[in-house]
Amino acid sequence: MNTAHAPDAVRFDSRLLRGGGQQVQNSATLPLHTDEHVVGVRKVVREMALALKLSLVEQTKLVTAASELARNTIKYGGGGMVLAQTVGGGAALGIRLVFADDGPGIADVALALRDGYTSGGGLGLGLGGAKRLVDEFDIDTRSGEGTAVAILKWKK
Repeated sequence: MNTAHAPDAVRFDSRLLRGGGQQVQNSATLPLHTDEHVVGVRKVVREMALALKLSLVEQTKLVTAASELARNTIKYGGGGMVLAQTVGGGAALGIRLVFADDGPGIADVALALRDGYTSGGGLGLGLGGAKRLVDEFDIDTRSGEGTAVAILKWKK
């Protein structure tokens, strides 16, 4: 999928939106501008996790991380999109989510990932908490251009 031409695409040209190196089984792009969009993302992620037969604990972790990142995309990035993909093949299957915006970027990624750091208003997890809930986490941010955060949860 070429997200550059999707209706909900962002201008921020992140390497994370070009793929994570895994084979993509299916893909969807969803907008992130309102609380209703966050609810929609949670629903889609839960459905993807059920289809992949993730355990209830793994589903909860993934949906919680997705919620935090979706809210951050709206609150700090001014809205954006999420690219949701089922990836892998054979026994190695997972769900990859990339949250992207055209916001101001993150000035200090190390600080933003630090335990206990909050700029207020989120679920209280922050980026560091979201990172701990998933198997893989990557961030691409540039001042004045935007931010993209990719997470991946593998079926265990």
